[in-house]
Amino acid sequence: MTHNLYRQKQATKQIAFFAMVVLTAIFLVPIFLVLVNSFKSRLYISSAPFSLPNEETFVGFQNYIAGLSTAGFFAAFLRSLFITVFSTVIIIVCTSMTSWFMVRVKNKLTGALYYLFAFSMIVPFQMVMYTMTFVVNRMNFDNIFGVVFVYLGFGAGLSVFMFTGFVKAIPLELEEAAEIDGCNPLQTFFLVVFPVLKPTAITVAILNSMWIWNDYLLPYLVLGTDNKTVPVAIQIAMQGAYGATDYGGFMAMLVLAIIPIVIFYISAQKYIIKGVISGAVKG
Repeated sequence: MTHNLYRQKQATKQIAFFAMVVLTAIFLVPIFLVLVNSFKSRLYISSAPFSLPNEETFVGFQNYIAGLSTAGFFAAFLRSLFITVFSTVIIIVCTSMTSWFMVRVKNKLTGALYYLFAFSMIVPFQMVMYTMTFVVNRMNFDNIFGVVFVYLGFGAGLSVFMFTGFVKAIPLELEEAAEIDGCNPLQTFFLVVFPVLKPTAITVAILNSMWIWNDYLLPYLVLGTDNKTVPVAIQIAMQGAYGATDYGGFMAMLVLAIIPIVIFYISAQKYIIKGVISGAVKG
């Protein structure tokens, strides 16, 4: 009986390991193909997209040089970096304070607000994009500063939902002790509550930064082609005459666009693990 149980556990582990390998391949193979094709001549990207570069197809860093010279990549990179950093910071600060308030001040208003935030997560962007564009233009938010607040509105739902669940696990005695020591509500939040929320804040930062950095449709609708972000700049610059696309430069710019967000995710990954572990201990 014990031997059969052990064999079942081993078989389950092997199946789980095989499934993880398959999922890893599904996610990594497209990235690998983009990286490989960024070093190939654009004539061979369409005809042999799955082949490795050889003496005939390898062009070195020519695609990267061509892409950087035509895409306005550096200006778009700085613009995307500004929007991503400031949008993420504002989302974290505002939604964490909102979540703390709704958890500690329980009444009909805060309950209704929580359900409104939760409802906003299921509303498709395509349903509100025309209305959003009209409102943004009327409020003069169609610039790199105004789009930060537009992202705050669209990113608030999920962020509030995540922060609210973690705030409920924070002992109220910590805040009461801070009040006894003379802290006002803002001091209590930033000196006592927010440091405890650090794992969740980093998780929210990663999710929102990946979304904002890679977003194409919202910046295209709000900023247009004058203040291009990285995805918009790549799409416009690589599109040639009669619909012809420079796939070599396109692949090279995709690689450069992926690198910053991958570095950020890898550097912050340990904090996500700590957040999961601390949440499990508290539970």
